[in-house]
Amino acid sequence: MEDSFTNRRASWQPDIDQLSRDGSHYSLSTTILPALGAGSNRRIKLRSFVLSPYDRRYRVWEAFLVILVIYTAWASPFELGFLDRPRRPMSILDNVVNGFFAIDIILTFFVAYLDRSTYLLIDNRGKIARKYATSWLAFDVISTIPSELIWYISPRPLREYGLFNMLRLWRLRRVSALFARMEKNRNFNYFWVRCAKLICVTVFSVHCAGCFNYLLAAHNDDPTNTWIGKSMPPGVDFRQLSLWFRYVTSMYWSITTLSTVGYGDLHAVNAKEMVFTVFYMLFNLGLTAYLIGNMTNLVVHGTSKTRHYRDTIQAATSFSQRNQLPSRLQEQMLSHLSLKFRTNSEGLQQQETLDSLPKAIRSSISHYLFYSLVDKVYLFRGVSNDLLFQLVSEMRAEYFPPKEDVILQNETPTDFYILATGAVELLVMKNGVQQVIGEARTGELCGEIGVLCYRPQLFTVRTKRLTQLLRLNRTTFLNIVQANVGDGTIIMNNLLQHLKEVKNPIMEGILVEIENMIARGRMDLLTLCFAALRGDDLLLHHLLKRGIDPNETDNNGRTALHIAASQGNENCVRLLLDSGADPNCRDSEGSVPLWEAMLGGHKPVIKLLSDNGAKLSTGDIGLFSCTAAEQNNLDLLKEIVRHGGDVTWPNHEGRRALHVAVCEGNIEMVKFLLDQGANIDVADENGFTSRDLAEQQGHDDIKELFASLKGIAANVDEARVSGVRFLGRYKSDPIMSPMSQDEGSWGRSRTTARRRRTNSYHNSLFGIMKAAAQTGDDTLLSSVEEAPARITVTCPEKGDVGGKLVVRPGSLEELKEMGAKRYGASFVRVLGKGGAEIDDIQVVRDGDRLAFAATE
Repeated sequence: MEDSFTNRRASWQPDIDQLSRDGSHYSLSTTILPALGAGSNRRIKLRSFVLSPYDRRYRVWEAFLVILVIYTAWASPFELGFLDRPRRPMSILDNVVNGFFAIDIILTFFVAYLDRSTYLLIDNRGKIARKYATSWLAFDVISTIPSELIWYISPRPLREYGLFNMLRLWRLRRVSALFARMEKNRNFNYFWVRCAKLICVTVFSVHCAGCFNYLLAAHNDDPTNTWIGKSMPPGVDFRQLSLWFRYVTSMYWSITTLSTVGYGDLHAVNAKEMVFTVFYMLFNLGLTAYLIGNMTNLVVHGTSKTRHYRDTIQAATSFSQRNQLPSRLQEQMLSHLSLKFRTNSEGLQQQETLDSLPKAIRSSISHYLFYSLVDKVYLFRGVSNDLLFQLVSEMRAEYFPPKEDVILQNETPTDFYILATGAVELLVMKNGVQQVIGEARTGELCGEIGVLCYRPQLFTVRTKRLTQLLRLNRTTFLNIVQANVGDGTIIMNNLLQHLKEVKNPIMEGILVEIENMIARGRMDLLTLCFAALRGDDLLLHHLLKRGIDPNETDNNGRTALHIAASQGNENCVRLLLDSGADPNCRDSEGSVPLWEAMLGGHKPVIKLLSDNGAKLSTGDIGLFSCTAAEQNNLDLLKEIVRHGGDVTWPNHEGRRALHVAVCEGNIEMVKFLLDQGANIDVADENGFTSRDLAEQQGHDDIKELFASLKGIAANVDEARVSGVRFLGRYKSDPIMSPMSQDEGSWGRSRTTARRRRTNSYHNSLFGIMKAAAQTGDDTLLSSVEEAPARITVTCPEKGDVGGKLVVRPGSLEELKEMGAKRYGASFVRVLGKGGAEIDDIQVVRDGDRLAFAATE
């Protein structure tokens, strides 16, 4: 059993040198594949005196036999039709050919075969012999018996030379297998292999038909009553003519009949010939369909791309004419489509080929093709090889025809480009006319300022000639740089240095803007806001330990506490509060951390902030209540009231939550606000009261609620007295306030919600990385490693709950001495979080909170 398994499975032996000489047993053009886990540089070690069917030497032997098969395919029908007995030298050649096939029969007993159920090579000679004996052995042996022997031992009625030779056509299966392998072999052109196969099929069919038709005429009792005898002069027996003449005449009849253009000079005469011709013509129908179908498929495959290109060009032309596009845009469209056709039809499918490969291979190819180019770009001077390798792996090569716009001025910054070949012009629009202000050539960048600084593209970039560009997406680029903080600093330094070196007024203005932008931001590599946004409490703790102000703000006045509270990160909020962050800090829009937590529904954070003195009253209560009303969130309004907020206050625009609730038609919220003391007769920023809004919006249930209240005789003309008039045709029309004079003819209505200011700094590479312009600063990691560990010590027994932040001592005894000096008592225990006793100073980590206990 074990021996059988060994035979079936075969052992794996790494032998690269032998593999290079013998060729791999595995081939993508064959049916055998390696088992899972088998390395591609390994080969199967077969038993002694057993050959692999994929061995190179055996392949040569099979190719030699195919040549002999071609001779057999011609000789067998010819001997059947034109020879009545063995003739030299043809009989000698037949026996030589048969001898080679006899050798192949013996050799087959020593050739391993592929088990289709397991896809393993079987090298057991007993199994090889058994499989061959039960398959093709009988046919191979019969086809190698000499024709002379069969002719002499056959009975006289069956003594027909060449009849037995037709069994040798069984060997044609080798030719079919050869063509199948050649079609899959990349060293041979598929078109010409298919054409050669079709030609061979046609020639063999014509040859066999001509030989068989002559056989019918040669064995007819009346030579003159045959298709070939009718064409002979009177008294001439065609059987006495030369063999060459008779063979050519037979081939002539076969070809003219196959092509269905018979001239009538050679045609069937007797019944046997007519029956044979009928079947031959029926066979011709199928053969002709096969030939025409294959040739049509080959031709159409070669011209389909051209047809698709012409259809695309026609569609683009019709589109541009129908929409009356400018001629320059039409030329750009057609040039781009023509270039795309060239890259696809002429074997330049570079990006398509790369996309079809695994990432590892694609990265290696990109590194080989683009690394040397990207390494010379000014923006990446001095960065690590790891960053460059990641960048080139994400770049996409694209072709652009001449005079095509790659980047448009004021376009959203989504990509930047590196010129691989060609050149581009930099254009700006001045007084309605595009002016060329510069040019970029091979190895230079375009669009990098817009991407790095997150601002609209500065220039229109247009190709001067056929240009190949490497495109890199902004999001992908920033993700890679964020993982390489030090390289991000180098990239920004390179950009600033480049802008300083370029003697161009536009670039000098950009440099001033960037420097101002950096001056408004922090000069550290990372900020508290960045750490809070990522929810990384460990990074936040390290930054706080460096002494960064916990109340630092971004350009919108938001602190890290705002961000942590909005995300519900309790650990980050606790760290910031312990470090002295103001729980009532207010951003530029009036929001406070407690409101951010309430807005997100983070109850643990809400309680934590409230316990540390956070109040809603320090923020814009009117903004909070209006926001809750806009969201139709009654629970949020109640939460505001529960934390001491007055939901009747107006926001900075004079709008109140009651106005919003009436516009939303939320009667439950209106009732709640009325219960809180909201006044229905207070006007909003447009001069409309809640009663007016209910009337204009058509909310009957709210109008009935207002009518049931005291003071229903309110002055409905108050809005008109104040100078505001109703602009709608009907009372159900939406409210439209008149435009103020300072808004211009198309000024924005004051009822429009305020938009958040866009912040180019925090969307730029500088804002994302928070990196310094100067070089030589220590990295964050090095600072973290050098900073001493700090702990908070408390003593609840002495009434000290808040504690004191101290540097962690070197031993537990020193820590107890520190407590004795501070609290004037001798302590025997140091307790950690949860009341666990500390036995070793090594378990005390940076940022831990410890308590002293005087009793066991």
